[in-house]
Amino acid sequence: MWRITKQTALFLALAVLLILSIPASALAQVSTVPGNLPDGAAFLIEVPANWNGTLFLYSHGYVTPGSPNPAQDVGDPATRAFMLFNGFALAGSSYATTGWAIHEALLDQVAVLDVFDQLFGHPQRTIAWGHSLGGIITAGLIQRNPHRFDAALPMCGVLSGGVATWNTALDAEVAFSTLIAPQSGLQLVNITNPIANLDLAEAALVAAQATPQGRARIALGAALGSTPGWFVPTSPEPAPTDFVSQEANQFLWDQQVDFPFVFALRAELEARAGGNISWTTGVDFEEQLERSRDREEVRALYKEAGLSLQEDLEALNHAARIKANPDAVEYLENNIIFNGRIHVPVLTLHTTGDGLVVVENESAYKKVVDEAGNERFLRREFVHRAGHCAFTPAETIAAVGKLLARLDTGKWPDSEPDDLNATAAALGPNFNIFPTPQGIAPTPPAFFEFRPGPYLRPFDVFSRECEFGLGCH
Repeated sequence: MWRITKQTALFLALAVLLILSIPASALAQVSTVPGNLPDGAAFLIEVPANWNGTLFLYSHGYVTPGSPNPAQDVGDPATRAFMLFNGFALAGSSYATTGWAIHEALLDQVAVLDVFDQLFGHPQRTIAWGHSLGGIITAGLIQRNPHRFDAALPMCGVLSGGVATWNTALDAEVAFSTLIAPQSGLQLVNITNPIANLDLAEAALVAAQATPQGRARIALGAALGSTPGWFVPTSPEPAPTDFVSQEANQFLWDQQVDFPFVFALRAELEARAGGNISWTTGVDFEEQLERSRDREEVRALYKEAGLSLQEDLEALNHAARIKANPDAVEYLENNIIFNGRIHVPVLTLHTTGDGLVVVENESAYKKVVDEAGNERFLRREFVHRAGHCAFTPAETIAAVGKLLARLDTGKWPDSEPDDLNATAAALGPNFNIFPTPQGIAPTPPAFFEFRPGPYLRPFDVFSRECEFGLGCH
């Protein structure tokens, strides 16, 4: 959901490497059109001289308020070079605001399509794609504007929808506050001082990590939020019973990525929505843990720490319940939850060790699409790697190829993960790479068979009807 420094490093390093792989003369023959929309959002359009009639509309991820917000039309320079060289047009906007800018993005991205039509004519095919918050925007675009798009590729997307995402985060916050930072003044909702609130949470987290009891309780919060026990993209995944390493990685996700969102940046969304957008009323924390993929880790760490897991779960279930502001929830529903009514091919891509937008988002999206009877349009691919949006350019291009094959033939190709890996590997060493603190590292493709567990707090059109007494689907 946010742009991280590793992504910047990838851009800079790949810009150099691509001199070796794509002729500069080919990229020079690109019409580049920057501009601004009426609401102030910047846009960028690139059309190669050999345009094949297909346009890819890119939706970027979360931009922290106060950060630079340029228009983006692709996720990385290697993929940009490949797409332009092969005749695909690219476009995208900055959105008019930063933060949880879904409301603006859904309008601005369609406005970019209108500009493209005026300048270059209507594309033969338009494909929506995007990373992270751009993934939820991509799915939102095809839901809101079904006749403007021919296919979609949401990558590492927030596909559970806005309400489910922040409800899940609140469950983990409640566990942390109740069991690790009680009486601390930590604000879970209606945050008034985001920086001070985050500092308070980070200090309590570091103190908890120093004791077996604290580590067990960190693991419980992570389990309620489905935070994976794998953090560094270029590291091997910890063994299934290596609970010590798993918890250490969950601590890093909390400290470096998740806590800034849930204890600080949440305030930006609350200001947009006009109040608290999530709730714990009706939640059974013991039941949530039982459905979590990390339940055995939690049990093992609690036993080692000499703590009663049952007592802590009862403490959570007896904690004061948090109620949402109905108008704020309505805002978040509009920006956005899903109804599963897709009528164009959608291919999703996710790493299994994503601790910011957890892989269970894919289960939530599949569930609502299946309930709407549109499962034939959806396919999912998974990459065995830690990290948020931690794809190589080769993996992205291989996914694009599968989606285009579906458009070209009218049916999904019978491709296995090994086929996608072979396609990615064939792109060569300049595309099979990933940034590390030591520089760009050769990284083989890592598609594999995977089935994510259930999303613990789903909220889509059908679950909303059940929850608010409107009749279940």
